Amino acid sequence: MTKQFSRRFFLGSAAAGLVAPAALAAPPEVSLRPVLRGDDLFRKAIQTAPELIAKAKLDGRVSFIVADAKTGTVLEQMAPTLGLLPASVTKAITALYALDTLGADHRFETRILATGGIKDGEVQGDLILAGGGDPTLDTDTLATMAANLKAAGVSSVKGSFKIYEGSLPLLRGIDPGQPDHVSYNPGLSGLALNYNRVHFEWKRDNSGYTVTMDGRSEKYRPAVAMAAMQVQDRISPLYTYQDSGMRDDWTVAKPALGRGGSRWLPVRKPGLYAGDVFATMSGAQGIRLRGLGLIDRLPTGADVVVTQQSVPLRDIMRDMLKYSTNLTAEMAGLAATLARGKEPKTLKDSAAEMNRWATTNLGMREPALVDHSGLGEDSRISARDMVTALIKVNGSGTLKPILKTIVFRDDQGRPMPDHPVKVQAKTGTLNFVSALAGYMQAPNGREMVFVIFSADETRRAKLSRADRERPDGGAAWNARAKRLQQDLIERWGAYHAA
Repeated sequence: MTKQFSRRFFLGSAAAGLVAPAALAAPPEVSLRPVLRGDDLFRKAIQTAPELIAKAKLDGRVSFIVADAKTGTVLEQMAPTLGLLPASVTKAITALYALDTLGADHRFETRILATGGIKDGEVQGDLILAGGGDPTLDTDTLATMAANLKAAGVSSVKGSFKIYEGSLPLLRGIDPGQPDHVSYNPGLSGLALNYNRVHFEWKRDNSGYTVTMDGRSEKYRPAVAMAAMQVQDRISPLYTYQDSGMRDDWTVAKPALGRGGSRWLPVRKPGLYAGDVFATMSGAQGIRLRGLGLIDRLPTGADVVVTQQSVPLRDIMRDMLKYSTNLTAEMAGLAATLARGKEPKTLKDSAAEMNRWATTNLGMREPALVDHSGLGEDSRISARDMVTALIKVNGSGTLKPILKTIVFRDDQGRPMPDHPVKVQAKTGTLNFVSALAGYMQAPNGREMVFVIFSADETRRAKLSRADRERPDGGAAWNARAKRLQQDLIERWGAYHAA
């Protein structure tokens, strides 16, 4: 493709089975081909959806729907009521749920409390780091809190250092079906640090390998004791994990390490991780903390010494949609459910409340989400339900302004910033699953809402747990799915603007 955009730009690019204009409330299940007149000669030259799907050679099933953003009139659709895995498109629903429940200006608070009072700079009882559900807390922020603790006049602690993470449920991970070592599936609690990831780095030397585990952020790289790594001389598995009570114990296969490298690993004990790093940051301020331990509830009468607020929730949701951070989605979703007076024990409990909210507030018929991030294997949603939600909030200024701008690419994979079709949407990717949902503007200014779901569930079901990080054929399948998404959008931008 070139950068000269005209009708010729769209010829041979994209299409879908066409439907006669219909109300979204009762879309036809079978596509119809309209009678072509006048300007339709240009339209006739544009490839149809079946042709584009055939060209993509995408095994599995495809479902899509595109509608006028203002009227809700369905323009094209294929299998619109088929429930498929939405992957991270789920996060768009989560953002709406959290913003509606908590408010766009909501700020999460992380606090430092002291018991027994403070005398001559010494805390007479215990010092407590209390999480308040902030998914964005990082090591730099903990360093600031330690400095603020010193500025508040604290120089020592007579008692112990305690951690409270019970403002949200404590969960070992988001999806138990994922490999132990993938960083996008960390543990969850009311206290998170660095998205509950620990940095593992290795370097080969004369005696073998030097390994480090740290809680690094932009300014600091504190070593941690709550996560340990051993290099073992074996071929497989690549990593093993063991819960050792107060520590995450990892091993790694030596032949896979090469000369050196690094990667993030998930943290299964978020409270201990944050406490470990905060103790280091406090030590740098001359405040020694001893006896790190966890508490189930906050003591009554404790004094709040330091309060650290997050940025507003709207900014957190914008970053979540841009970077697709699973931990942010789950913590925000859980916080919203708790704010609605429910007490979820699991992510599925919390997602069930979000499903009920979506049915009432977004007009969705059968949302069946099992978490807030889209990582779970059992989540299902139809293209019709998703497009209904997008139309419902269109014009509200809630979702569209915080969605990511999707950049089109040419046949060589190069970005095309001047593409005539503009798209704000949420992507979703799992093994042999690809999804895209959002808003598009045709070259003539017409605004449309669209959803595209693709999934090869048969191939996905055959994957072992160990194969789920990088399955054979997964990257190629995903590339074809994304190409199909662009082709369909280009078709709609041409056909429905003609």
